[in-house]
Amino acid sequence: QVQLVESGGGLVQPGGSLRLSCAASGTLFSINAMGWYRQAPEKERELVALITSGSTKYGDSVKGRFTISRDNAKNTVSLQMNSLKPADTAVYYCYANLLNIDSWGKGTLVTVSS
Repeated sequence: QVQLVESGGGLVQPGGSLRLSCAASGTLFSINAMGWYRQAPEKERELVALITSGSTKYGDSVKGRFTISRDNAKNTVSLQMNSLKPADTAVYYCYANLLNIDSWGKGTLVTVSS
């Protein structure tokens, strides 16, 4: 079991930046992938960014604006979000895959509005 706790959400103006962080605890051995998904009102949850030991993957709508990073020593994964748009408004969920079992955080709300 992996417990995930997100932080860093909030209100930001269009064009601004935010940094999300996720702290993992519990049984952390052999975590394969960590990342972020988001869900906007009345929309399905979608991939934002994923990081494994050897690669990163981004959703098409955030490529070039968002950057994912992972600190294995601190068991954290972060998401730097730049050039934010109103369309980025959503609840952002931290994700981890351990031995083919998915774990999710409770989510943090990001609102992009003037």
